[in-house]
Formats: sequence, C-alpha cells, structure tokens
Amino acid sequence: MIQYPTAVAQNSVDEARRSLDDADEHAPAAIPQLAGVSALPARYKGVLLDQYGVLHDGQKAYPGAVAAVEALAAAGRKLLVLSNSSRRSGGVLRKLAKLGFPEGVFVGVLTSGEIAHTRLAGRKSGGWFWEGLGSRCLHMTWAERGAILLEGLDLEVVTVPDQADFILAHGTQALGSPGGAEVQQMSMEALRALLPACAARGIPMLVANPDVVTVDAGLLVPMPGMLAQWYEELGGEVVLLGKPAAVLYEEALRMLGLRKDEVLAIGDSLQHDIAGAHNIGLDSLFVAGGIHAADLGVPLDSDWEPDREDLDALLYKHNTRPTMLMAYLKP
Repeated sequence: MIQYPTAVAQNSVDEARRSLDDADEHAPAAIPQLAGVSALPARYKGVLLDQYGVLHDGQKAYPGAVAAVEALAAAGRKLLVLSNSSRRSGGVLRKLAKLGFPEGVFVGVLTSGEIAHTRLAGRKSGGWFWEGLGSRCLHMTWAERGAILLEGLDLEVVTVPDQADFILAHGTQALGSPGGAEVQQMSMEALRALLPACAARGIPMLVANPDVVTVDAGLLVPMPGMLAQWYEELGGEVVLLGKPAAVLYEEALRMLGLRKDEVLAIGDSLQHDIAGAHNIGLDSLFVAGGIHAADLGVPLDSDWEPDREDLDALLYKHNTRPTMLMAYLKP
C-alpha cells in the first residue's frame, strides 16, 4: 500500500500558492467557520454525509462525530450517507454501527459502487453511454481490502488490454480473474503500466470510486481516482460514477425527496465532495480535518484557525468554494 507523507500534501499547497500569486484576479474567500452542527441554519432539512475523513478515519470515529450525527438527527434532519466507496451500499450502516454510529439515525446510504452496479446492470437497455459498451472488462479491484464481486452483471473479465471493451476501476491492488474466484495482486505501478495500451485502443475507463486518495488511520492512501487521472493524461476517456459527478447527487436528492435549497452536503474532499455539491447547486460544509488536514495544519485535539493564504490557495487549486467550514464534525 502506497502511503503519502505530510510533505507531499504541503508541497501541493505551496504549488497552489505560487499559482495564486501569479493569478491576475482572485477574491479572497470569506467562509464562515462553524464550531459545531448546532450552528447550521434551520433551512437544511436533509444532509448528505461523506464517510471517510468526516465520520471516521477508516479505523475509528473522529471525536465528536457520533454526537454530531445524533444532534443532526435530533434536529429532525434526514441524514443520507453519500460515499465514493467502490462497494455497494449494503453493509455501510453495519460498519458505521461498529464505529459507534446508531443505524437508526440514517435514512439510507448511497455509494458510487452502487451507482456503478446499477448502471452496468442496465447497460443493455440503452442510454447515452451504455449502448454498445460491450461485456469484456479489465477489472482493477482490491486484494487485501477484499475483491469486488461482479455477480449478476453479465460481464466477462479479461486480463490483457487487447481483449477488453472497457476498464472497470473498483480498486488499486489487483486485477480480477476470468473465473472471479481469485485476483492477481498487482502494484499501482503495474496497473498503471496497462493503461497506455488501453488508451491506444480508445476504450473507456469506468471509475466506481473517483477518490484520488482517502484517509486510512491518519494516512493518505491511493484510490481508483488516481488511476483515472493517469488515464486522462494519456488521452483516455474517463467516466466517473461518483462524486464529483452529478449522477450520485441526483440520485441522493431523489432518495431524500427534498429540493436542492433544503439539502447540505458535508465532506472533506474539495475535489470531490465540495466541488460536486457546488457544481450541482448544493450548499456545502467543508470538514478541513480529513484529507486536507496536513495541507491546512488541522490538529485533531486542539482549536484551529485556518491560515487564510493556505485556504485560499487550496480553494483556488480545486476551483471550488464551500458555503461553510469546520475543523472536524462536532455537535
């Protein structure tokens, strides 16, 4: 598993600040910082909650996160977990319950993995992309995290680019096998080495988890969105089936049965959670202590005031703007 130290994150901010200094026009962000969710305006009847980096770090709940979720539910808000997990929605609430979150406070879960499964299952019924997609896929999946099963999708898994109709990116640790029983464990660089041949053939990549990195016990680990970035650099066509793509938010709004102006999206990724909400017209609450904790110097156990230049540079880099911000989710 590749791990990215704090220095990598800080370098990205330094580069963004240099770009910001070179820009001719930029309006400094004046974003309200909240101490807790009790300060949220009453107009929000529904809340979309990201998992990793907001509710937990992959291993344990963040201090205050359980109480914050309970406070949101006690205020009568409908809470929907909206995650870029490459796995299907079932089982998410059980995992959250093990981390201390009561299942009853959530009205449901929607993952990008669920969207991917639904779209692939219905691809033969036609549509803007699915018509003529084909059934042979190069399946990039997980190994020690647990391989993603493709049961019921009528797909043929192949192991060489020349035989594939498309790439299906669920994970970053292995290639799926034709029989589906085992996977061929591979490094990220080995998976990356397959991409030029795929791009040369012009086959698309479907990304069931668009996250570039995620938080895992305080470390940043690579996700399928990194493969997608590499594929785009090669000129390959990439189809995102999760945040920031609108498809996940549209389905979430349908599940909540609320208008856009009644819903708040809470997330820690500017590139995915906040940009996705902004693009579809939702207000957002940026939790700075997730994947951008090192970028912004957010401590876990003490008060935090953002460095205005670092924050502005990061917002400029990702070309987005949250409605509000918070260090960590608190009641």
